[in-house]
Amino acid sequence: MNIYVSNLSFSVQDEDLQSYFAEYGEVSSAKIIMDKMTNRSRGFGFVEMPDNSAAEKAIKELDGAMVDGRSIKVTEARPREEKGGNGGFGGNRGGGGGYKKPSYNNRW
Repeated sequence: MNIYVSNLSFSVQDEDLQSYFAEYGEVSSAKIIMDKMTNRSRGFGFVEMPDNSAAEKAIKELDGAMVDGRSIKVTEARPREEKGGNGGFGGNRGGGGGYKKPSYNNRW
């Protein structure tokens, strides 16, 4: 089961996250999500546990727990929603011009 953990202190690291859940059973992975620009924690992460009953117990007992002075939120992770639309940049604005190299053959 994949578990979403939010409201984490920015000092929490992957190993810390893994140790919080290891009390409840085997943890196959624990990952804090980092900001690409600053390389700092974004305050949330994901934990993967192969045993669903252990994962459910961890969710139930850790949701609302105080970690580093913060009440963490622990839920089952939902699949990422597909972003609607047209691939991001530009939207439905149609084709754009661009730079056209001047032609020196057509002189006045």
